[in-house]
Amino acid sequence: MEDAMDDPDDGLDERRKRLSAALAERKAEDAAEDRKNGQSEASRKGMALGLKISSEFISAIAVGGIIGYLIDWAIGSKPWGMILFVLLGFCAGVLSVLRAVGMVAQPPHLESRSSKDKK
Repeated sequence: MEDAMDDPDDGLDERRKRLSAALAERKAEDAAEDRKNGQSEASRKGMALGLKISSEFISAIAVGGIIGYLIDWAIGSKPWGMILFVLLGFCAGVLSVLRAVGMVAQPPHLESRSSKDKK
């Protein structure tokens, strides 16, 4: 009879051990999944920043070219307006990229506006 009473306790201890082993395995899987999600999120943020910077650079050059073409068309100074404004657009694009990367500080009036947006 006493053996019958010990069996439920032994079964309970064994179930506790299995449960704790299963929980430890589950926690390890969750931790690995969290690390994987963190890495993919960082990758997505990097890709978004790259697309933003490249689109700003290309659009600055395109806008400079369009303005130069329109000035050439209006004044009749055929290649010079476009050459000048494409170069200005290139400079504006490089400045925009440097600001986005953090190599050049934002102008004071833009810094105050961006700090208000973050709040």
